[in-house]
Order: sequence, then structure tokens, then C-alpha cells
Amino acid sequence: MSWTGSGHKGGAGRRGYHHGNLREALIKAALDLIAAKGPAGFTFADAARAAGVSPAAPYRHFRDRDALMADVARQGFGRFEAFLTNAWNEGRPDTFTALGNLGKAYLAFARTEPAYYSAMFEAGVPLDDHPELRQAGDRAFAIVRNASEALCATLPQPVRPPALMVALHIWALAHGIASLFARGDAGRRKLPMSAEDLLEAAVLIYLEGLGLGREKASDPR
Repeated sequence: MSWTGSGHKGGAGRRGYHHGNLREALIKAALDLIAAKGPAGFTFADAARAAGVSPAAPYRHFRDRDALMADVARQGFGRFEAFLTNAWNEGRPDTFTALGNLGKAYLAFARTEPAYYSAMFEAGVPLDDHPELRQAGDRAFAIVRNASEALCATLPQPVRPPALMVALHIWALAHGIASLFARGDAGRRKLPMSAEDLLEAAVLIYLEGLGLGREKASDPR
């Protein structure tokens, strides 16, 4: 599994860096560069320059650019997990409403943390080389899967759809809509619905087709 400005260069980067927070300075520089140029638009040396340190300094903490991007993405997934956990709220006040809140949180994270979101889903960091990043992504997805399991449990076992399938479909819907609305410039096609309305309608249609509509989720008797 997906989701600021660029002014921290030269002197600005040096003002933000002092002994002991090099890792954080490099992560902040990477986030600024991702926002300005995309996750593939800069080099390891660019990140060092933006942080106001020498090209060799990043190697104290990161073996290469992928390791830096993996750490940025891992932090992003940690924030994402917190967003989703808070929104799900252990299925309160009811499963269907909580699932809707989960979808809104997904879109809100993509909107408010675009650099993290891009690092998480677009940087192409090899997961086999960075198991801690895979684990962070799995923890975030587990919240969607737990929500899907709670929702599917409202149906009798013989007609209950696979919770993993439901989770993957809901994740795909949320991710696709978040990506569709990601561009904030004139290049984005104007759409007649908000991202939240589009996701709510898509999930509602999908769940109704499985027999998991609002009435069933709110009253599983």
C-alpha cells in the first residue's frame, strides 16, 4: 500500500539545522523538495543542499536517497495511521458512520499532507529493502481491514463477503479519488462533486451491492 513550500534552501536550511537534528533537517528538506518537484525531482545532494549541509553529511544517517525517502514515507504512514485510527474511533457511533469518517480522513490526509502522501505512494522505494516501511504501510491498511471486518460481520456467515476484498476495494476507491483531486493547479479537471461526496456515493453503491448498506451496518440483527 497510499498519500509545503520550497523555501528551505541555502541560508534558510542552515538556520533550521544545528548539531543533533540532522536527520530531521534532511526529512524536512526532502518534504519541501517533494512539494516543489515531486518525489523523483531531486537528488540526495539536493536534499543536503536544501538542509544547508555538505553533500557528505546525509550519509551519517542514510545510506542513500532511497533510505531517506523510506524514512519520509515511514513517518508519513505513522501520521496516516493516527489519522485513520482517530477517524475510525473503534467503530463509533456505528460501523457505517465510522467507515464514512474513515474515508473522509483518508481524503483529508491526502489534502493536508500532500508531500508525505506523495512520498508514501509515489516514491517507488523498494519495500523488500525497507521492511520498516512495509510494516508502517501494513499498520495503516490494517485499520481499513478491521473496519471492513466489522462491517462484514453484520451479515450472516453464508452471505458474508471476504473482508480483505472489501478492504482492498474501499482502499482503492479512497486512493483513486484522493489522487483524482490531488492536483491543486489549473491542470486539474473541474468536477461537479467534491471528493467527499464522490467517495461517499461510490462506497454507498458498492456496499449496497454487497448487502452492507447503512441500515444493515447500523442494526445488524
